[in-house]
Amino acid sequence: MLNSTASTKKPAWNKGKLVGQKIPFKLEEIWGIRIRLEIADNVRELALFNLAIDSKLRACDLVNLRVLDVSHGSKVQSRAMVIQRKTNRPVQFEITKRTRVSLERWIGFKGLKSDDYLFKSRLKNSPHLSTRQYARIVERWVKCLGLDPVAYGTHTLRRTKVSLIYKRTKNLRAIQLLLGHSNLESTVRYLGVDVDDALELAEQTDV
Repeated sequence: MLNSTASTKKPAWNKGKLVGQKIPFKLEEIWGIRIRLEIADNVRELALFNLAIDSKLRACDLVNLRVLDVSHGSKVQSRAMVIQRKTNRPVQFEITKRTRVSLERWIGFKGLKSDDYLFKSRLKNSPHLSTRQYARIVERWVKCLGLDPVAYGTHTLRRTKVSLIYKRTKNLRAIQLLLGHSNLESTVRYLGVDVDDALELAEQTDV
């Protein structure tokens, strides 16, 4: 006999959707979303977007952030550290001035206390924004640029800044630290580093 719990279990939010590597945003796409949110004076989503780009956190870690994770008193710090839920390992991230300003505005606008979740859910049965809700917000950002929502997702925000850093520096060890990966092989797979990248580096080295 089948387990009755299994038969009534809710399907995963991403069931039937293409999952896997999601495309990072290009610089002009980052600004396309940011400017739209600024024009709309969408304080909440601007803070969420900027922090998602800077923190490079997985969706489950981002939505679980509390005010005290990023601020000391009324001031948002330039660096923060959290324990990743997937790996139980600490990871540090920077909070740039633009993101600090948007976060401080959001915290002040909502009157959030230090122990409050940064992004509370608008649903009564959830204390903070869920990963499903976050995914819907990201999908809306993607669609506003006329991009294919199947090719982008919450992991797009995690990959965006590290992809830009890698293109500029080719420093895999730095990317590994920023993503909180336990080994370099995971970082190589995550970035999609291939033979062409390796050959390009070799061609730039004249001995």
